[in-house]
Amino acid sequence: MPGLPKARIIGLAKASHFGPSLLVTALSYFFAQLYWQPGSALIIALGFFSGQLIVGWSNDLIDYADDLSHQRMNKPLVGGLITRKYLQTWLAVMIPVALFINLFGPLGFVGGGLSIFAIAWALGYNFYFKFNIFSPLPYAVAFAILPSCMAYSQEKVPPTWMWVGGALFGMAAHFINVIKDMKEDQKSGIQGLPQRLGTRNSIIAAIALIAAGILVLLK
Repeated sequence: MPGLPKARIIGLAKASHFGPSLLVTALSYFFAQLYWQPGSALIIALGFFSGQLIVGWSNDLIDYADDLSHQRMNKPLVGGLITRKYLQTWLAVMIPVALFINLFGPLGFVGGGLSIFAIAWALGYNFYFKFNIFSPLPYAVAFAILPSCMAYSQEKVPPTWMWVGGALFGMAAHFINVIKDMKEDQKSGIQGLPQRLGTRNSIIAAIALIAAGILVLLK
């Protein structure tokens, strides 16, 4: 297993997109504790966190050439905190960890399988969907699955607000996340839906999706 000096820990954390990963992990714990005891909910959250690490690390590996062309020194690969080989090694370590925790943890094969399905959609965004008009779709699917898999793991049907709200907020998160790199993405030929709509329309889309999500939650 690769070593973990301080600089590399920081590099791995940055490459994971630590803020969003932590937010998704916190959300997973919140929904898990609605159906499970705290100890089991924590294991479920760790399973989601491991999935977020895979998604974030693979994203930085895929985007390395583009990040380098734009001299994004805040990216750990461009800034030299870690190397591609080091990140690839940790990615190879984390994949079986995520599979094991999700499938053999409290969620079981049903809920855990859905969690893995959500990770697969997120990876699909990294490799394919971020470059075309269907870029919001993986966010919609993954964020709908996040709370719903908890209910399915307990052989319960998730309420409509849970998966519809998750999908709407997930798509809103996509538009918000793209805005900060909009111009650079457009120069690089990354043509997801937000890049095609532009900054102003993406902000409007995010606000509309958030408003729709709130309405779903209030019904």
